[in-house]
Amino acid sequence: MTGLRLRKITGSMLEDASSSQAPRALLSVFDKTGIVDFAHGLAKIGFEILSTGGTARLLRESGLEVIDVSSVTNHPECFDGRVKSLHPAIHAPLLARLERNDDRQGLNDLGYSPIQVVAVNLYAFADAAAKTPPLPDPELLEMVDIGGPTLIRASAKNHQHVIIASNPQNYSSILEKIANANGSSGVSLDFRRQLALEAFEHTASYDSAIANELHNRWVGDAAIPDEVSEQALCLPKQLLMSAELDHVLRYGENSHQAAALYIEAKSLAPSSPSTLVTAKVEGGKAMSYNNYADADSCLRLCRALSTDEWPQTPHACIIVKHNNPCGAALGKTQLEAYEAALASDPESAFGSIICFNEPVEMEVAEALKPLFLEVLMAPAYVAEAKTLVMEKKNRRILTIPSPNNRLSSLPRLVVKKPVEGGWLVQTEEPPVIDWDKAKVVTKVKPTAEQIASMKFGVRICEQVKSNAIIMVKGTRTIGIGPGQTSRVEAVNIAARRAGDEAPGCVLVSDAFFPFKDGIERAAAAGAVSVVQPGGSIRDQEVIDEANERGMSMLFTGHRLFRH
Repeated sequence: MTGLRLRKITGSMLEDASSSQAPRALLSVFDKTGIVDFAHGLAKIGFEILSTGGTARLLRESGLEVIDVSSVTNHPECFDGRVKSLHPAIHAPLLARLERNDDRQGLNDLGYSPIQVVAVNLYAFADAAAKTPPLPDPELLEMVDIGGPTLIRASAKNHQHVIIASNPQNYSSILEKIANANGSSGVSLDFRRQLALEAFEHTASYDSAIANELHNRWVGDAAIPDEVSEQALCLPKQLLMSAELDHVLRYGENSHQAAALYIEAKSLAPSSPSTLVTAKVEGGKAMSYNNYADADSCLRLCRALSTDEWPQTPHACIIVKHNNPCGAALGKTQLEAYEAALASDPESAFGSIICFNEPVEMEVAEALKPLFLEVLMAPAYVAEAKTLVMEKKNRRILTIPSPNNRLSSLPRLVVKKPVEGGWLVQTEEPPVIDWDKAKVVTKVKPTAEQIASMKFGVRICEQVKSNAIIMVKGTRTIGIGPGQTSRVEAVNIAARRAGDEAPGCVLVSDAFFPFKDGIERAAAAGAVSVVQPGGSIRDQEVIDEANERGMSMLFTGHRLFRH
């Protein structure tokens, strides 16, 4: 508030029912950032300060005269502060329609004075809900604010007469507006509406966080139901979303589209795990809409491979282009994983997004030097390696802090997709396949090495746009055919990408083969084993073709579509 001129408001500048009484401000905040300066600024203008609990103590310690809300209500705070401001002596002044003579007379008859400014923000429920280990229900429920939302909503509803400050960042501008207008009554309706809208958004976000957390606790994460009727018990009855505008992006997928990045409240909690949207971004230009979309696919797949299932090859590298992986590999070393992933499709890797599941090492930074890439992601970087990879001016470097400097595995999520007039909601997680129940349907059985490749391949295939075909050797992709309207065309693309590497590979399909032509083309390219869900009316024709070609085939019973 440096340089802000504050003028004391007197006489005709007052908006109270009684023109001889000082204007009043009610300050009761959980987040006390800036509240002392705000209160002193209001006091200099001529406001009386009403307050409660810890806020009142803090303001008194700063040298301000403070009127306790309990002295206005003539009722003590009770139940450890659970009930403080819920009283007609507070809410009648907030809700009085001062443009109406009967409301003004009613206030005078009751002996209540109007309140022109309210500063309230809410208990940090999202922070409490994100704590590890989780708080017990009784402790979490203590973080459900009751009086605060009521004060905010009442003030915002009557914003023509009450200025509501629910965000500490607005304190300075509020003081300036009041001072320049010679009193709060002169503050423009547009500014009041701006504050009121922000206040309603604040309480809506708060209520969404409570409902979503309690649904997770009391109902549980959405599960795969045995019957469709059970679905309603797993998914929330109300789809509630709350996210805060982080920043406006230059444009969307194309230059004519507006775009911005929003961050969910729970992701902003100090104890929340690091995510893509909270990652530290360094180097290059700001992240674009497409960068974030591609980085999300890349990070999601890298997390899916960052597990203990492959102890001999713990290093993962994923290369994504236009929301589809063009290379993925596990390796005994990070360099081995990178080189194998790059070899899958070096042409498409130009201008790609790359993610590693462990800190980037110096030899990998050296290997990345000649490659143009948009974004590089990892949980950390060796100091010298970071310096080297940032030498390229246009590279965006993202750090996603993770426990033990290793990306955490992919958690089960509920994801939302907009459609005209509504939303589609589903769960998302790495494919859960009971390999002991997977069925060998050909005369030739897949080898242990081929089954190991199948397990790796389905993890990749699940993240590729349908129709999807993956060709795999060991724990590396050699060819990926993504997003085709024809499955046989997806086989053709994967085979073309694999080239001379195709002979002896395992082929992974995200859904059944509707005709035997896909198997014919796979065999011609050199594939010797196939894993697919099965379920086509022509399964037997497909199996017969595989038998004729001397191929092994395994049915998982699990489709892996991604649209």
